[in-house]
Amino acid sequence: MTTTLIQGGLIVTSQGEAHGDLLVADGRIALVGGGLDEAADTVIHAEGCYVLPGAVDPHTHLEMPFGGTTTIDDFTSGTVAAACGGTTTIVDFCLQEPGQALGEALVRWREKAHRCPPAVDVGFHLGIVDLDLDGALDELARLPQEGVPSLKLFMAYKGALMVDDETMVRAMRVAGANGGLAMVHAENGGAIAVLIEEALGRGETEPRYHATTRPPATEAEATGRAIELAALVDCPLYVVHVSCEEALAEVDAGRAAGHQVWAETCPQYLFTTAEDLARPGFEGGKYVFTPPPRTPADQEALWGALAGGRLDAVTSDHCPFRWADQKTLGEDDFSKIPNGGPGIEERLALLHHFGVGAGRFSLPRLVELVSTGPARMFGLHPRKGTIAPGADADLVVFDPARRHTISAATHHSRVDYSLYEGFEVVGAVRDVLLRGNPIVRDGEPVEGPPGGELLSRAPFGSSLPIRDGGAA
Repeated sequence: MTTTLIQGGLIVTSQGEAHGDLLVADGRIALVGGGLDEAADTVIHAEGCYVLPGAVDPHTHLEMPFGGTTTIDDFTSGTVAAACGGTTTIVDFCLQEPGQALGEALVRWREKAHRCPPAVDVGFHLGIVDLDLDGALDELARLPQEGVPSLKLFMAYKGALMVDDETMVRAMRVAGANGGLAMVHAENGGAIAVLIEEALGRGETEPRYHATTRPPATEAEATGRAIELAALVDCPLYVVHVSCEEALAEVDAGRAAGHQVWAETCPQYLFTTAEDLARPGFEGGKYVFTPPPRTPADQEALWGALAGGRLDAVTSDHCPFRWADQKTLGEDDFSKIPNGGPGIEERLALLHHFGVGAGRFSLPRLVELVSTGPARMFGLHPRKGTIAPGADADLVVFDPARRHTISAATHHSRVDYSLYEGFEVVGAVRDVLLRGNPIVRDGEPVEGPPGGELLSRAPFGSSLPIRDGGAA
């Protein structure tokens, strides 16, 4: 049995913080307390640092075909970047192809992870495109008990991923009755298609028109519609990447009506605006993701919602396309720019500096937003997302005084730009353990074979049993 003792750090969970020590044994947290003097194979000195539960990122797109190309990070490169940013678990989106059985889609995504082994633990959501197949609904009903309790429904991307209301209601009904959680990309794809066609007809081809053709009203309408349809069939709903005040108001209204609705936002909506799409030349193409970046007023509304509990998580929506030879597919037509932006590595440092450091929210709230909340929502808690006896020893030693500048020159993703290029932040990941094994040391990945595992998650609202007892 391998043991590690982490001494002298400020241990932070979603429930509070206290100076103390941690003993890790055989991949799990064995003891938490002050003044531990247990013998250990390895001692990590964490004085002056925070000890956090590994972050959980339930919104990533690795090796995903889209827009005539494929995201540039595979399950090795993307998860190495995740680890260096303090993330020890991701839940990636597996996308069904039209006519493809749901199980076949999952097999293909698992094959990708086996071919390019992950550095962190990986679960999957299933993106639904086609339910008009024999046995599809029965297969969907079984998935929560088979470790895939969350499904994704796209209300955007007409002609590609978008599903109609009939498919949404059928999928939601089955999910709600069988321990599943529905996730929605909430934009009115039909209305957006009309606005894009009209803009191109006027010769409006630059990246800045990505925002004008996807106005907040299209996001708000779809958000409200998804909430009402989910309530109609008693299905819990999770709204991904909320970007604006109008959509946030629909989430508030749904909750006020007693509906089961949760929502996230992403760093790009906290730090970029529609003005970035108008940068000179084609640089604005870097900021083409959906929904598009909004206004400074929307940014402040989202920060307030994170602090006040109206939003439940911050995820990366890491969807990396190279600027040099992938984003440029739409150099003469903004609607052909592959939609997505990178960010799997920067999430924790950005939220620490601009959230905790700026006094917007506390350290425990940070842990709730990036670790405990996502782990609980997506069937991983209390094995993940907390520091307690019996939980997996997924741990981050975070140095709150270390200064660094975010740059594509130093990040670990394969993508050739950063949305946060030149941002100076105070606070950085120092060391990361995955089930007790060191995967990052002094901010850099530890050499050796990747040690991530493919995860089976619990149905929505259930706990994933921790091993050897212990408390959450």
